[in-house]
Amino acid sequence: MFNFVKMHGLGNDFVIIDLRINTLDLSDDFVRAICNRKTGIGCDQLILLNSPFSSEATVFMGIRNADGSESGACGNATRCVAFMLMEELGQQIVTVETKAGLLKCERRGKSDVRVKLNPPVFEWEAIPLSKDCDSMCLPFELSEYNHLKTPVALSVGNPHVVFFLDDLDRAKVHEIGPFFECHHLFPERVNVNFASIACRDKIKLKVWERGAGATLACGTGACATAVAGMKRGFVNAKVEVVQEGGSLLIEWAGGTEPIYMTGGVARVYTGMYNA
Repeated sequence: MFNFVKMHGLGNDFVIIDLRINTLDLSDDFVRAICNRKTGIGCDQLILLNSPFSSEATVFMGIRNADGSESGACGNATRCVAFMLMEELGQQIVTVETKAGLLKCERRGKSDVRVKLNPPVFEWEAIPLSKDCDSMCLPFELSEYNHLKTPVALSVGNPHVVFFLDDLDRAKVHEIGPFFECHHLFPERVNVNFASIACRDKIKLKVWERGAGATLACGTGACATAVAGMKRGFVNAKVEVVQEGGSLLIEWAGGTEPIYMTGGVARVYTGMYNA
């Protein structure tokens, strides 16, 4: 039996467990059972809080996808955890430690949180890709998906591939997402982003998340897509990314500058689970 908190960021939902007060068997089967929406609690990712390794951090946040696999970063979960800590500690600024590094978080308004993410990575080995190629223009030429060409690959703490389309309705996320998630070019699998440019200040986005499938919103997906759009000259350095669950504001000054993500969160309920 353990306590948990259910939260979401734009509909991307999480079960948050504090391992500082709960001792659990974290096998892949256990994670899948918790995330199962019919027989468990149900969520896109299971978020595990623990004591930080860094003296600069408030907490360490581990991330497990619905299929049991581990992820190094989750933007929406970072905002949720930061908000929960701010409420508990009465602070406006906290630092969340993840496998992707230290993420400084600042409260903005009633339920918005701004996260400072590390700079994006474009080197093929670091994303990672399975071979040396131009990450700004991947060599995809697939007859069955001939409207999906030359996407951008990058890492924002986890790997992403971004396709820009004129018509987002052609994305067919549930069909195409799994195909590219497990493509041989991505040895650790990949988050698959389908984007269309509404104007220089707005991007529309759908995401197939690695290990979780289609979600209402993906924070790192919004960051990766905005950065890819900025690198290609499609959008400005501050852009709204609109997903089914809502909008995120993404800012990036280019080069080795950090990415800033701002958006809302919601605490849904707390509960006790009899494992």
